[in-house]
Amino acid sequence: MSKESEGIFDDSVVYVTKQGSQVGVDGGRIVVAMRGEGEIASFPMGQVDTINIFGNINFTTPFVARANEHGIVLNYFTQNGRYRGSFVPEKNTIAEVRRRQYALTEKESLKIAKEIIRGKIRNSRTLLIRKDVPDNGRLAELEEQTAKARDLDMLRGMEGEAAEIYFGLLNGCLAEGWTFEKRTRRPPEDHINALLSLTYSMMKNEVLSALRQYNLDPFLGILHADRHGRPALALDLQEEFRPIFCDAFALRLINKIMLKHEDFGADNHLKDYAFKIYLEKFDDYMQEEFTHPRFEYTVTRRKAVRLQAILLRKAITGELKEYYPLVFKR
Repeated sequence: MSKESEGIFDDSVVYVTKQGSQVGVDGGRIVVAMRGEGEIASFPMGQVDTINIFGNINFTTPFVARANEHGIVLNYFTQNGRYRGSFVPEKNTIAEVRRRQYALTEKESLKIAKEIIRGKIRNSRTLLIRKDVPDNGRLAELEEQTAKARDLDMLRGMEGEAAEIYFGLLNGCLAEGWTFEKRTRRPPEDHINALLSLTYSMMKNEVLSALRQYNLDPFLGILHADRHGRPALALDLQEEFRPIFCDAFALRLINKIMLKHEDFGADNHLKDYAFKIYLEKFDDYMQEEFTHPRFEYTVTRRKAVRLQAILLRKAITGELKEYYPLVFKR
């Protein structure tokens, strides 16, 4: 299937964006079809673990039953990429792992959270170094001080200060014609903030899928507070990926002129044609390979996220004495 078509497929993740299409099953294949057009894409059932649906897409009942049998997670987004919810198969729950996760003490949670935030701050420094943007040394101090945090509130304070410094320097990473003054969210107040928010949403989906694949409850957090409908653990694990994967990707789209200001609508969301370009570029980006800084073998970014979910599970269950974040030092 070509990258120009409406679905995007790698070894395990499918994106469906064709409005009004229907996802069904035919024998051992997942089939995306459009009334009046027939089949527009198909994928082998056994190779898919996640299907991401954007906007007005329908499922057949037989497909949902088969997705449950095969352990396929269905993630729902608005047409603009805002996460709305998921269908999680029965086989994605294992009681022993969940019991250990629910029994984590505050001390154990703090130990893991310190490593996540240390990794985030280190990766923030690395991105700035790659872009030749100097800081005043405070980020390095905060990275070191995470080990001394006495509780989660103190750690959150360190993370907040580091984020303020980092975002204050991000403008220096942008190509001419783009400016970044401050991080804004609901709603994002400019094109760069909209792009960051969208990319964080997409990465959250990657992390959600990885946590579910390894039987962790994404709604029971370590650092982020639990809140109804909020995937707190996914937000926790996502922290170390934000600067070095998410922000780096957004900067690439802008600095290499893959997206321009005119690709955004009045609401700061990407226009439909540009959103499809974005999804294609994001999927390509997640499939790019690099040498893992800890394990020293070649992985894709998507595989790296899933490796971190495994390490997090092992830290939670006690198979590892500590959690090892994904850290890039150069």
